[in-house]
Amino acid sequence: MNLSSCGLDCAACKFTVEQNCPGCHAQKGNPFWGKCDLYTCASDKGHPHCGKCGEFPCAMLQEWASSEGTERIDNLRVLVAKS
Repeated sequence: MNLSSCGLDCAACKFTVEQNCPGCHAQKGNPFWGKCDLYTCASDKGHPHCGKCGEFPCAMLQEWASSEGTERIDNLRVLVAKS
């Protein structure tokens, strides 16, 4: 699974094909739509993704992911559990 910093599964994202988006890590937090605050936050704290942060899941992540239920946050929890 290719997860973004916020837990989005890039392989399942429609923008991977529609916008030729390789994901936030490949774009260093600057996907086709602009600068990603979540990527910047995790990166500035030295984390590969939001799931490694002591504030996980923070208000910014919850707001960002709220339109999709808990999928992103759940993906990060699974990723953290595997590491």
